[in-house]
Amino acid sequence: MLLGAVLALSSADAATVGAAATQLRSALHISNTDIGLLVAVSSVVAAVASMPFGAVADRFNRTRTLGLAIILWGVAMALSAAASSFGRLLLTRLLLGIVTAAAGPIVASLIGDYFPSGERGKIYGYLLTGELLGAGIGFAVTGDVAALSWRAAFLVLAIPAFILAREVLRLPEPARGGVAPLLPSTKPASGPTGQPVSPAASPQPSTSAPYASGASAFEPAAETAAQRLARQRGLITNEALIIGPRLDRLGFVAAFRYVISIPTNVTLIVASSCGYFYLSGVETFAVEFAKQQYRINQAFANALLLVLGAGAILGVLVAGRLSDGLLHRGFLNARILITGIAALATAGLFVPALLTRSVSVALFYLVLAALFLSAQNPPIDAARLDIVPSSLWGRAEGIRTGLRTGAQALAPLLFGVVSDHVFGGGRSGLELTFLVMLLPLAANGVLLLKAMRTYPRDVATAAAAQEAAGHEGA
Repeated sequence: MLLGAVLALSSADAATVGAAATQLRSALHISNTDIGLLVAVSSVVAAVASMPFGAVADRFNRTRTLGLAIILWGVAMALSAAASSFGRLLLTRLLLGIVTAAAGPIVASLIGDYFPSGERGKIYGYLLTGELLGAGIGFAVTGDVAALSWRAAFLVLAIPAFILAREVLRLPEPARGGVAPLLPSTKPASGPTGQPVSPAASPQPSTSAPYASGASAFEPAAETAAQRLARQRGLITNEALIIGPRLDRLGFVAAFRYVISIPTNVTLIVASSCGYFYLSGVETFAVEFAKQQYRINQAFANALLLVLGAGAILGVLVAGRLSDGLLHRGFLNARILITGIAALATAGLFVPALLTRSVSVALFYLVLAALFLSAQNPPIDAARLDIVPSSLWGRAEGIRTGLRTGAQALAPLLFGVVSDHVFGGGRSGLELTFLVMLLPLAANGVLLLKAMRTYPRDVATAAAAQEAAGHEGA
């Protein structure tokens, strides 16, 4: 719950800029491009900072680092509320980008170690529910506050940051490598022979306590459910990526090369980037578009977004459980297949929703589009932990977050520039921009379906690489 709250806080802050767009433009005399720049600046800085935070996640105490980052997070939010000009607000967003960068790699690393692999789709569903609730708070609650004062909207988010930081600092630091999950697997996976593939049966190291904060990076990692299924099927591995004990001692540059040499991982980075790119652009300009396209006021637009949020929450909860369930039944490619189908469905459902002027017709399609857009994330997040050796989880997530956030950072700015300067601004400008930006989302769905050919081998390779590194290192 606490890790979900971390993502919720980040999402609420990003959504608040979009919800307060009208007030910010009026008070600071800025344009849609400037609004996009406010979101893009913090995202660009976060993209750069997330990579070193990935190395921190692999080497240092994660709960302590995350707690301290959230404290600075609250300070940055308070400074945003006190900004007296667009330039000063832009500077506070730079600071915010640095501290929020810690969330992605640290949370991903903790999820891998706190929970058994066969349950990670479901766990990511819960986690991303928090992220979506945060976006809903940003749009609905702070959006209504912003109608009175945009400064108060930012200040409202600073207070829970300090409370959350205190609770995160109290979390136990788990042993690394998924060797001692917080909860036992409740639903063991089984392969074609009926043998269990849940990591719960993996040998536990006798030399370390389950939550020893100084857990060695060389402890043997638990085999994930997907990895065990791949091993039982005797899948061929990529020998070039099995480098023995050197794996645990890779520097940042070498780790970067290793991570991007995993074919499926590159596809998942592109997939995640496309999804978050579109979501970021929609979050920033959704209220403005809805008011003009469907001829409704801001209060109604905020309420509409809450309904869409409910659809998105249903999407992450169902997709996470569905992908885990299919994996338990021996369908190794389940997580990739669900993500690819969801991406294609999202692109198709957004088209009629954006073209209609009827709010009732739009609501039907938008709820379904929100459901499928969010449904991509739990399976794809869980799949990433299956194809990367556990000793590189933090750095791999830092690299992925950096590349994904870099693409995501461009969305608000690019949406604003295209709507203002390519399509002439106003309602039609945003409508055409939203439609054109669906193209990479649709192309990504096709790419994901093709990744079903590389995913099984990469799963088997990750297991073999970690085993080769762990035996001698231990």
